[in-house]
Amino acid sequence: MIAYLSGTIKYKGANYLTILTNGVGYKVSLPTDMHAKFKLNDPISTYIYTHVKDDAIDLYGFTSPLEIAFFELLISVSGIGPKTALAIFSTGKLPVIKDAVVRGNVEFFTSVPRLGRKNAQKIIIELRSKLGSLEDLDLSPESNESKEIVGALKSFGFERDEAKDALKFIKDVEGSTSDKIRQALRYLGKK
Repeated sequence: MIAYLSGTIKYKGANYLTILTNGVGYKVSLPTDMHAKFKLNDPISTYIYTHVKDDAIDLYGFTSPLEIAFFELLISVSGIGPKTALAIFSTGKLPVIKDAVVRGNVEFFTSVPRLGRKNAQKIIIELRSKLGSLEDLDLSPESNESKEIVGALKSFGFERDEAKDALKFIKDVEGSTSDKIRQALRYLGKK
């Protein structure tokens, strides 16, 4: 299974890139906003979802493992394949898609090519219940930094709840992750 690729763009198709890695070119389909960012010979690193069918192996590229997790949720809905799920990612970024599910925004999904009202409703109904199992999946842009801070605070012996409380305190603090960890430690030391 291919999970991550790093290389150079050798060819740019309508909705895919050929990524050259160690002399091998991989055809990787991408959401349109990600696809538009790159030119020939640009370096690229992308997380990969590998879809295996009887007659083909297709690769789909994303900017984060969180996007892949949500992509997998989308294709778990009956009637939604990888191409339709990729079209959904091309219509909106991950927080927008999640918000459309939570709010029951059928119009967002029907604006996706090849996706009718019935399948849009099915996505909303099926994913609302599955999103409950992903409560810890923070889809905000700061989620990786937040996880790193919580992990660091836990390694200092603080409980997860204390670390989350410190995150709220330092949410407006500017600076590097280490600066934020120091601020969080000061905050927790005063409690």
